[in-house]
Amino acid sequence: MSTEEFAALARLAEERVDHRFKGLPPDADGLTVGELAAQRRNLFTGGFSTPVLALSAERLEHNLALMETYATRHGLAFAPHGKTSMAPQLFRRQLDRGAWGITLAVPHQVRVARAYGVRRIFLANEVVDPAALRWMSAELDADPGFRLVCYVDSVRGVQLMDAALRGAARPLDVVVELSAGDGARTGVRTREEGAAVADAVAAVPTLRLVGVAGYEGEVPGADPERVHAWLRRLVALAAGFDGAGRFAGVEEIVVSAGGSAWFDTVADVFAAVPELSLPVLKLLRSGAYVSHDDGHYRKLTPFNRVPGEGALRPAFRLWTQVVSRPSPDQAFVNAGKRDAAYDLDLPFAQVIRRDGRERPATGVSLTALSDQHAWLRTTDEADLEVGDWVGLGLSHPCTSFDKWPLIPLAEADGTVIDYIRTYF
Repeated sequence: MSTEEFAALARLAEERVDHRFKGLPPDADGLTVGELAAQRRNLFTGGFSTPVLALSAERLEHNLALMETYATRHGLAFAPHGKTSMAPQLFRRQLDRGAWGITLAVPHQVRVARAYGVRRIFLANEVVDPAALRWMSAELDADPGFRLVCYVDSVRGVQLMDAALRGAARPLDVVVELSAGDGARTGVRTREEGAAVADAVAAVPTLRLVGVAGYEGEVPGADPERVHAWLRRLVALAAGFDGAGRFAGVEEIVVSAGGSAWFDTVADVFAAVPELSLPVLKLLRSGAYVSHDDGHYRKLTPFNRVPGEGALRPAFRLWTQVVSRPSPDQAFVNAGKRDAAYDLDLPFAQVIRRDGRERPATGVSLTALSDQHAWLRTTDEADLEVGDWVGLGLSHPCTSFDKWPLIPLAEADGTVIDYIRTYF
């Protein structure tokens, strides 16, 4: 880490705690984040107010180590998708764990990563906004060590990019995005469309074609056979471009795919990439692994199919408090849509905490969310009282990080050792 990067991250600890950050101890107002972290307060007895989202220090470390090992074992470069957390502290930990760089989705996210010294960025999206393109070009011109790669999928897009980038000292590296199929998201649909886009890139001095990419999670009716077939199309597109001499003047050919549901299939197909005229950077972009979850990704993770490779651990828990028990079969806790991800699954009642003791949330289920309340259904087995803390598991890490600008990083006994700052 450079001196500048270290200084930028250190400044995170200098931010003052105040009303902007929900869940933190009211008596901590005015302290810096670093001063509060140094106090090592306990999440349950240190003055934190509910609802409060906590990230498990041990599970976070486990997940970081597991994906580092997985990528290394399968000969993959790893650029985890930073849109999941938008947390520079986690970007740094991913890079320290051997990540090639960080994947991002929009220019604003690139600005965040650059503010904290990220030197390699894979922008998994098309960019045609001239102001954003000019800013990215200025970053490239100002820093010879900075590398940025982004998608392109149309001749018109190439024309707009070229118009915005004229006069740049360095060309912008691009990869042709291959669509996952008819009716799927962005990307060229056919090999002929891809060739036309590649020809358009070759015709302008402001862009440089360095590879191909796409997102297998958009394959219609995705299953192992369909995802394998699409990934083979992606590899064939790269091989075809190489055979036609479209990568002249580059140091390596980028072939990139990989969300959080099919990275085992990506590893299988990328292991069989044929020998090309240049070294191939096989770039995996999975991002949700960093915190994992208790719902969507717990069901979809490839580690369910390859248990011998390890298992990710859900690292988030949203702590709430029972504020109303209006009937024997109903209770309400003080967290709702403003606090919990609900775009893929509702949260899950996992544990109840009373008088310093935790037990499973037997007989308690979450049925709905209002803006600031969660609706709980309780059976005769449930032992639940007003004032009890209820720990909720969450689904979809991206939306969970999105709702909390400063997240306590807590050890298993509740000791908060740091605070993770997010920028959405």
